[in-house]
Amino acid sequence: MKKQITTFLIAALAIAPSLFGQDATQEAPSVNVKNIDGAPINFNSTVEKGKITIVSFWATWCGPCIKELQAIDEHYADWQSKYNVKLVAVSIDDARNSRKVKPKVLAENWQYQIILDENMDLARAMNVNNPPMTFIYDKNGKLVFTHQGYTPGAEEEVEAKLAELAK
Repeated sequence: MKKQITTFLIAALAIAPSLFGQDATQEAPSVNVKNIDGAPINFNSTVEKGKITIVSFWATWCGPCIKELQAIDEHYADWQSKYNVKLVAVSIDDARNSRKVKPKVLAENWQYQIILDENMDLARAMNVNNPPMTFIYDKNGKLVFTHQGYTPGAEEEVEAKLAELAK
């Protein structure tokens, strides 16, 4: 019985990282996506060494996603100057809906780098099942923070992590 419990615990620990996003030591995956104008880029190139990078998965049809990006927008200029941070907003709208992304971004006046992940290749690579989902990469390009969902005030948790990383 003890051996079965030990085997179960080892198996559970082995699959746990895949249930909650990327392994905390991983670099940004090398996945081909598109920029907001439809030009191909590799996602790995968006995570710049020397900068803290926030990656937020969202969709035009996702109310909590929009609220999260709006809340971050209120702090973004301050975060850029205080913490040398960059935000990459990854839309998981499919090919039929991705044409709505640019008008939404322009209407909101978001100054983020926008990525289109129409086939959800990047979302799969990062184990994103439901947006919004936020990742933070440190200045060395290593994943250090993952957050699923959005509740008002969650941006304060993000800022606390940014302050810690900027030290």
